Amino acid sequence: MSVRSGQAYIGIDIGGTNLRLALVAPDGDILHRERRKTSVVDGGDAFLELLEEGIGAVRESAAAMGVKVAAIGAGMPGLIDRQGTIRSSVNLRPLEGVNLRERLEEASGLPVTVVNDANAIAYGEKIYGAGRDFGSFLLLTLGTGVGSGLVLDGRLWSGSDGFASEFGHATVEPEGIKCPCGNRGCLEQYASATALVRSARASLNPEGDDEMAAEKVAALAKAGDKSASSLFEQVGRYLGIASATAINLLNLDAVIVGGGMAAAFELFYGALREEVDSRAFAEMAGRVRIVRAALGDDAGLFGSAALAKELLDDNQEAI
Repeated sequence: MSVRSGQAYIGIDIGGTNLRLALVAPDGDILHRERRKTSVVDGGDAFLELLEEGIGAVRESAAAMGVKVAAIGAGMPGLIDRQGTIRSSVNLRPLEGVNLRERLEEASGLPVTVVNDANAIAYGEKIYGAGRDFGSFLLLTLGTGVGSGLVLDGRLWSGSDGFASEFGHATVEPEGIKCPCGNRGCLEQYASATALVRSARASLNPEGDDEMAAEKVAALAKAGDKSASSLFEQVGRYLGIASATAINLLNLDAVIVGGGMAAAFELFYGALREEVDSRAFAEMAGRVRIVRAALGDDAGLFGSAALAKELLDDNQEAI
């Protein structure tokens, strides 16, 4: 066990299917894990009770180890304002309007920070993963949609209200596919696993294969299927078009790609790199590294715990 001064932090990754919690030491050692099914919970109150139960279980484990829990960090999908209120969450509608930070602080008696899940992932990669060597980078999570987090000069950038870096809703096709957000042609309609599967069903299996999934398209591409390969190249092109804009705007050190589709990174990397090199200023594109995320599914746990540590450090400095 590598716990400095017997102190650790609870990191929480909240999803529409699973709730994951971890007790994380300052050096990134995970001391204990908890998991709960959220898909079987009915209503906001029941979900919050489940969350508080999970936190209690982690604290019990920490006490048994002689470890003090110093703060809690949570990442969840949606728009989370700076006060910790959930303004919008497609996957967890019953929690909309809830100030999760206040609720958890009252229940636990500990300092709490709550952020968007992709922001937590980005900060996890900054502190413990692929972002350690980069001062400024864009983190993309490619899964059902396209999530993103932005780190600038070593700090997570969340914008004026806490809503920054909804990069999955950058417009890449002005008259394109209608997005549930209300816009047309959003990046996630062209570069997510959902978009890939939709295109694959239309071009590779027009009769409609219910078994079609991103992993199957990747297997076909790796086996030499040119049509499947072209679908991944299309994903890379759209990612590159959008990323070049961010690079020109922010002069980034890196673009880090995570999420489920990062398993097929080599299938779309070439097209992504080509678009960045052709669309961003050479002086900025030349310095940008495009790399795969390192922490996998644990990135959100690491990031939310690291943000909890930062919250506590900032509070102590202010005293």
